[in-house]
Amino acid sequence: MTIKPYRHEVKYYECDRMGITHHSNYIRFMEEARVDWMDQLGYGFDRMEAEGVVSPVVGIDCRYRHTTTFKDIIEIAVSVAETTPLRIVFNYTMKVGGKLVCTATSTHCFLENGRPVALADRFPELYENIMRLPKE
Repeated sequence: MTIKPYRHEVKYYECDRMGITHHSNYIRFMEEARVDWMDQLGYGFDRMEAEGVVSPVVGIDCRYRHTTTFKDIIEIAVSVAETTPLRIVFNYTMKVGGKLVCTATSTHCFLENGRPVALADRFPELYENIMRLPKE
């Protein structure tokens, strides 16, 4: 299975007074890309949450390499860096016109009724699809 990169066009309101995309927006772009990634796997967060499981962020790391501005199209590639029974770490590579603008990771756990749940036990089909993807 091939996952297509997510594309986000920078909105005017996402820029600061200097006309540069505000750094906090990259976290939102990561979430948009992650939701799209899950949808492409055929098991979206909406489905997971409807079945009683949430996946909160427990860690974020961003490295800003180059600025972006209004109307730039940021292509965001999402991949899995690590999967354990209780958590998953995503890698994000963000580019504009082939130029690297940001690299990031986010770490997530899975909870059901406030308690940790193993993805492989709760959603084996999703877990298998994730495990078949190339690791970065």
